[in-house]
Amino acid sequence: MAAKKKAGRKKKASRKKYGSSAGKNVERVMRERKSGTLRSGRSKKKVKSRKQAIAIALSESRAAGAKVPPRKKAKKKAKRKTKRKAKRKAT
Repeated sequence: MAAKKKAGRKKKASRKKYGSSAGKNVERVMRERKSGTLRSGRSKKKVKSRKQAIAIALSESRAAGAKVPPRKKAKKKAKRKTKRKAKRKAT
């Protein structure tokens, strides 16, 4: 019997999403959080949340130019912008 082919999307070649420098930055920030010395941006309040600590590390990595994917919010914003532009051109 012949094997059936599955229809659907092809799987992309897997690549690292985050660069090694970003990973090192996350490790450093997590150590700071554990020791209680990690502070947030403007308010300088102590960071207790693990998720917030990771967000801070990735944000710092982006600013330094490390390989980090863009924020989800930024992606959505860009999508909306292109949709609006397309609408304007259509009318």
